[in-house]
Amino acid sequence: MAIEEFIEALDWQADHAEQNGAPCTARVVRSLAKVRESDTATGARIANWAGLTLKDAMPLRLAGGLHHLVLSGADRRLARVYSGQVTDQDRIDALVCELVETFDTQLLPWLDGPPQTNEAGRAASIMGGLLWLAQKTVPKFELFELGASAGVLTMLDRYRFQLGETIAGPRGSPMQIAPEWRGEVSPAAAPANFQILSVCGCDIAPIDLSDPISALRLKSYVWPDAPGRMARIDAAIALASARPPDLVKQDAGEFVTAMLAEPQTEGTTRAMFHSIMWQYMPAATQATITEAFETAGKAASAQSPLAWIALETDPATFRHELKVRLWNGSPDDGTPHLISHSHPHGAWVEWLVH
Repeated sequence: MAIEEFIEALDWQADHAEQNGAPCTARVVRSLAKVRESDTATGARIANWAGLTLKDAMPLRLAGGLHHLVLSGADRRLARVYSGQVTDQDRIDALVCELVETFDTQLLPWLDGPPQTNEAGRAASIMGGLLWLAQKTVPKFELFELGASAGVLTMLDRYRFQLGETIAGPRGSPMQIAPEWRGEVSPAAAPANFQILSVCGCDIAPIDLSDPISALRLKSYVWPDAPGRMARIDAAIALASARPPDLVKQDAGEFVTAMLAEPQTEGTTRAMFHSIMWQYMPAATQATITEAFETAGKAASAQSPLAWIALETDPATFRHELKVRLWNGSPDDGTPHLISHSHPHGAWVEWLVH
């Protein structure tokens, strides 16, 4: 990969972190330019990266490994960077290069797969999509999630939401989701018969939140200078330890095919959701899922509706958009509806529909 292309991708990722309240993480990301030049296996892997740096989220893979050094107690020197005590980029570059040289063997495997976060704050958008659907169709939902990672969002039926003036979810939940509301209106309140009957999820490499080692790995992907996010992942760990989310290890295309083949209970809406994961899937898998939904949508009806809720990044604008598609036998079946824009980690939601 050309150094110009690499630096451009690194700058974008660092700017993205900085603009979303994580300037300390941005400084660590920028230091990877020096790591690329180092005489280490990690540096060589970065320099010879085969693929698209941003699409693969390569900088965030290694950033997770570096954060893990602090969380695990292996080396806590970066803690002063994450807390904002050290801000000089040259000092940070030198420290990160020293850490990579010392922990080269431990850090290298972090480049093997994309970050797994499934930030709980994104549940605000997914719940908003469900409340919007509840006004359009049968408000009893059987849900399934793609790319569920550790099942943080698979547990959204146990979360308490404050979406503008609209409240949803069980009282007393340790997970309180209350983003800054930027829309002119709030989602319509859930109808009296609104119910999430079931939620399950799949991931090609699911993480067990009840396992302390796995939970620590997941926390490593959370930007350390975002304390609200760290509190939410702790709440998710507590909920998963009390009752694990319903997850299966399976390819997303196979999972969707199997879920849509299951008989659907009349009087329920079957809905798939996913967040910030579509870009990581092969084009063939994306095509399989899309074709399966469009085929199943032809059999949908007012009493057996099908929905697709997607919170993903627009590749042209990099805006995080919530789009919902509904099949229920109406003339606009399958039409994507843009419902909201949001902060990548759910800090705010801009509601776009009335």
